[in-house]
Amino acid sequence: MRFALIGCGRISGNHITAALENKLQIVAVCDIIEERSLDLIDRFSLDEEWGTKSYCDYKKMIRENRFDLIAIATDSGKHAEIALYCIENKINVIIEKPIAMSIADADRIIEEATKNNVKVCANHQNRFNIAVQHLKNAIEEGRMGTISHGAVAVRWSREENYYSQDEWRGTWSQDGGTLMNQCIHGIDLLRWLLGDEVLEVYGATRRRFHDYIEAEDIGVAVVKFQNGAVATIEGTVNAFCDDMEETIYVFGEKGNVKLGGTSANEINIWQFANENAEDIRNKSLKEDTRNVYGNGHISLYNDMINAIVEDRKPYVDACAGKRALEMVLAIYKSQKTGQPVKLPLEEFSTEEMIGEF
Repeated sequence: MRFALIGCGRISGNHITAALENKLQIVAVCDIIEERSLDLIDRFSLDEEWGTKSYCDYKKMIRENRFDLIAIATDSGKHAEIALYCIENKINVIIEKPIAMSIADADRIIEEATKNNVKVCANHQNRFNIAVQHLKNAIEEGRMGTISHGAVAVRWSREENYYSQDEWRGTWSQDGGTLMNQCIHGIDLLRWLLGDEVLEVYGATRRRFHDYIEAEDIGVAVVKFQNGAVATIEGTVNAFCDDMEETIYVFGEKGNVKLGGTSANEINIWQFANENAEDIRNKSLKEDTRNVYGNGHISLYNDMINAIVEDRKPYVDACAGKRALEMVLAIYKSQKTGQPVKLPLEEFSTEEMIGEF
């Protein structure tokens, strides 16, 4: 398949690695800062293997080439605009998180993809973590019984040098805060694992230590699920010095599980009423990762390629991307109004938070 990457920043290496592992033909890479795209081509020797071209204008790139699949890894505020242009040109897309910055744009992506018969994958790669897959299977097999409650805690560190890399970081229009950028993967997993259907979210956010950004550096929330389960969310970039953990707990009447590591990539607790041989192995499962993004991009790309070939939905489709976005926006709206927020959320945008702090 003929592939291109739009956005050659911090996460681009994971996308190129996934494309190479899945034997995609990397036709072009694009970034408004040409040095970034040229550096990416050089770092992965793409010119030697594929004759990969560098572009600064994604529309020009699409006009001059044919693509089967494009991945979008730009600043978050541009995701929807670029995705919609690709979809209108009948190109399948992988969209880095978040899928958009508003409910309206997420809905447009879903509608246009259906109209143009295009596959859209939301890049929530941690769903493919080995530990996460084991937990999802255990829940679906009924091994945990009725779910009581769950929790996610993302305790990372981001200092001023991180935000100064790009002007869009920490802005309401182009990024959002720690919940939208760093914590949305964990929020996605929590919602997905506990049944997806959410009744109500009550949250509070603050900007405590990062007065040079617009958005929050700490957010907490309580979530009520349709199936009766409740959950808590804690996300921050205020951990002193280093990334500490991305931890997920699920408590059921017949089992307790804690996933840990920096990206929910290991099993810390695995307890079930009726233990089997696999459970014993799972107790010490730890998937080695090179960075906090984990290994899931390769599996996500593989699934997306197969979804195109088999004409089916990707494992993590645009609707999944919207559900993760909706959770974060509901917390933001709750902070803004001081009230619990009912789901589904008909409309909200990060731009409605401008001036909050």
